Amino acid sequence: MPARVLLAHPGSEMLTEGESEGLQTLGIVVVVCSSLKLLHYLGLIDLSDDKIEDELEMTMVCHRPEGLEQLEAQTNFTKRELQVLYRGFKNECPSGVVNEETFKQIYAQFFPHGDASTYAHYLFNAFDTTQTGSVKFEDFVSALSILLRGTVHEKLRWTFNLYDINKDGYINKEEMMDIVKAIYDMMGKYTYPVLKEDTPRQHVDVFFQKMDKNKDGIVTLDEFLESCQEDDNIMKSLQLFQNVM
Repeated sequence: MPARVLLAHPGSEMLTEGESEGLQTLGIVVVVCSSLKLLHYLGLIDLSDDKIEDELEMTMVCHRPEGLEQLEAQTNFTKRELQVLYRGFKNECPSGVVNEETFKQIYAQFFPHGDASTYAHYLFNAFDTTQTGSVKFEDFVSALSILLRGTVHEKLRWTFNLYDINKDGYINKEEMMDIVKAIYDMMGKYTYPVLKEDTPRQHVDVFFQKMDKNKDGIVTLDEFLESCQEDDNIMKSLQLFQNVM
């Protein structure tokens, strides 16, 4: 896996190689890279610790996750991997849950030269599938299971849900613009000094026109899946993180 993919500014070189095509991959890579940054923050990239206990430590935790066997059956992680994930999650989140403000604080550290608050808000909502205002360990590992170990369709469906801000089952141009602008804001103005103010809008116009197959002003899940699978850059980006854990 190329080391440069995991730098603090994922996707930056893609834009220089072809801006309209680069944007199509940028959103996908940022989703997975930002999730990997959560793993790095929790100290979970390396599974070399041989002193893992056989069962989860759940003392002094307000929210107790489902049993290991159930999570192992529901995700693509092994029992050992789940133990490591939970230990890191509990160390950083003693209450057993993560709220949106914590997400924003984490991403502010990852991207100090930009404003990551809006993107963190959208990503938090994608992790918070039950819309409870908090992300539990089960939510965390379910999302990571999809992003790191899921099928192409599962990864793309998860990304579609991120872009579908109002959760009506469609992506309109404004929703796509909101996500892309949030990504640019997160990266910071020093990341792309050559880009003009209206560049995000131009990229979205090109990308949306390509995805909106029947030109009805919205992108359905089927259109999203079809367009992404037709794009070699996106398909390659989905394979970059298969062996992270």
